[in-house]
Amino acid sequence: MSTERRVPLDRGRVAGTALKLLNEVGLDGLTLRAIAKELDVKAPALYWHFKDKQALLDEMATEMYRRMVAGTALDPADTWQERMEKSCRGLRAALLAYRDGARVFSGSRFTGTDHAREMEENLRLFTAAGFTLAQTVRANATAYAYTVGFVVEEQGVQPLPGERREGYDVADRARMLADFPLAAAAGAEIFEDYDRHFEEGLQLVIAGVAARYAG
Repeated sequence: MSTERRVPLDRGRVAGTALKLLNEVGLDGLTLRAIAKELDVKAPALYWHFKDKQALLDEMATEMYRRMVAGTALDPADTWQERMEKSCRGLRAALLAYRDGARVFSGSRFTGTDHAREMEENLRLFTAAGFTLAQTVRANATAYAYTVGFVVEEQGVQPLPGERREGYDVADRARMLADFPLAAAAGAEIFEDYDRHFEEGLQLVIAGVAARYAG
């Protein structure tokens, strides 16, 4: 009989294992059975910690957030524009670190209060800059939705850096749409150079917030 002591199974260990598997199998292939096999336990053992897959996704999203903010410090001297840029860029980078990271994050809820410190600091910075609380929430929710939605589409084409799904070759697309020259030419603006396109879109969001609330 083995005398090796098993590492206790807890929510953090399950979520960490799930995130590791996510890069290998993607969200659709991430099952409780696969996670249990990786942990060398029976699948029912996971139900002591998570009642269903959505509960696990919530914990995974929370762990992604913890890793994103670990060791980072908010600069109180930021302008609201700088804070929005940093927040959206940091979120995009965190989501891109995992296959289907944006799909995991989207629609999930945080399982603790890990996010509260950064949220409070952001609310304080924006309201000090003259935004009402409602305007602050709406501005940041819009920037958040832009970032998550952008990465969902980005990962639909490039699941991980260096990968590209079949069917998203821009040259092939242009040939198929040869009778529609503008639509054909738009392919490069939709399916390539995501870093530049993200930054351009982010500046559009920021300019819109400024025009609507800070003008």
